[in-house]
Amino acid sequence: MATGGLILGLLALGLGVWVLHKVGKALAWLLEALAAIAVVFLALWGAVKFLLWLGKQLVTHWRTSLVLVALGAWWFCLGWLSLAIVVWSLLVLLVAWRLIDVMSFDQWCGRFLRSWWLRWALYARKLPGWLHACGLSISDGTLPVEVTVNLVGRRRKAVSRTGGGGAALRVPKVLGVRSGASWDEVRVELVPGQKPEDFDEAARALASARKVTRCQVRELEPNVVSLDFMRRDLLSAPVACPTLPDLVAVDGTGVDLRHAFAGRTEYGKEWTVPLVGPGAHCLTAGATGAGKGSVMWCPLVASASAIRSGVIRLSGIDPKGMELAYGRGIFARYAVSGKDTLGVLDALLEELERRKAEFAGKVRSVPISTEWPLELLEFDEIGALTRYTDRQTREKIVERVAILNTQGRALGFTVRGYVQEPTKDTVPVRELFPRRVCLRVTSKTHVGMVLGDNAYERGAWANRIPESAAGTGYVWGEGIREPLRVRAGWVPDETVKALERYVTNGGAHVIDLSARRGDGEKGAA
Repeated sequence: MATGGLILGLLALGLGVWVLHKVGKALAWLLEALAAIAVVFLALWGAVKFLLWLGKQLVTHWRTSLVLVALGAWWFCLGWLSLAIVVWSLLVLLVAWRLIDVMSFDQWCGRFLRSWWLRWALYARKLPGWLHACGLSISDGTLPVEVTVNLVGRRRKAVSRTGGGGAALRVPKVLGVRSGASWDEVRVELVPGQKPEDFDEAARALASARKVTRCQVRELEPNVVSLDFMRRDLLSAPVACPTLPDLVAVDGTGVDLRHAFAGRTEYGKEWTVPLVGPGAHCLTAGATGAGKGSVMWCPLVASASAIRSGVIRLSGIDPKGMELAYGRGIFARYAVSGKDTLGVLDALLEELERRKAEFAGKVRSVPISTEWPLELLEFDEIGALTRYTDRQTREKIVERVAILNTQGRALGFTVRGYVQEPTKDTVPVRELFPRRVCLRVTSKTHVGMVLGDNAYERGAWANRIPESAAGTGYVWGEGIREPLRVRAGWVPDETVKALERYVTNGGAHVIDLSARRGDGEKGAA
């Protein structure tokens, strides 16, 4: 009996082992099948992701992709020797082109090659590190969440969402690079939680990281900014003023009064200023020797034909009796003292009222012509008469200048003022000038007074302009979103005298208007 039970137990044990073996084989086959399916699925998923990434790269970086595809196809079809010969021949042609005519080379070829190289060799590799070092990155591990800390209510407390693990770090993405003759413009996309003002505050740190003297931040879209790095300074040399037009052929009506040449911008383009229309009223601030005279005289030289023909009628207020007196002959009205200044301003206001009566209800802005010329007031050292004179005279001058600034644009009146100390006490009508130029100043606070809040953080470092760079400054106003660095054209004394002779027909005719007659005679050619 015992022997039979033992045999039955052994048979049952053997049957169980056999069943387990079969089950194990079935599970092993199933696991192998699942593993094979997983491998195939992962391979297909990886291939799909790679194809999607490749398609994105082909669309996003289509120039580089096409070049690589063309080189690979050439190598595969024609061999490496012919490819090497063609590449070296092309390099020789490019070098020869650059040596012969560097300007046309940079315009048609060089800037594109430089942009491509700088993007992949410099900014794509190093800019994320610079941004992180300058505090322009966002870490997911420090995002605030709301947690209950007592039974009464809730408080907001910053805790780590990652539980102490490695938090994800997000930095702005480089969208593109455009390299010019002196500037690199790097477009980056902000990450959620950032604003363009964050980059304004880090402009100097970014310039130091790039090892350049200047970094300008421009807002292109709500979530896209351009980081402009100045590789070399195009304003290091003085800018020449335009030459006077030929005295024989004078056509003042052909002068573009909305774009009078004033100098050069930091991007190598012409800096033009409007003498009429939006943004014409301009306040220029700068220390002694900063170059205010260049900002004053260069547009006048560029508009010499219009002044000579009577399209522009100049009035000058020169408290120190030196700057404008050197070209006294071109001014229809001229004043030095406070009493004479009131006479000039009253004459302008009389003309203002006359134009109101003539054009009210007919046009929205007075058409500039020889019959109704642009009344351009050059007010040098405006602070001397709006601050440092007796109270009664000061208040009258401020009142009249305010009327011209607020009502003059549509009626053909423009006021251009110049001051050394741009405080509100010195120039009470400072905010009535829609366009302002800040040349070299002695204090960092003066930059904000002239160009507005956060102008210094945006790159307008006017207090750092060296004394040798007279005429260099920053301009801000209508149509200019960020402070623009410019340098006014230098006007030597000989050119001022030549302008006076040209406008007054060699001295044969001197403009002379009564301070009380706004409709006086016009200068004849």
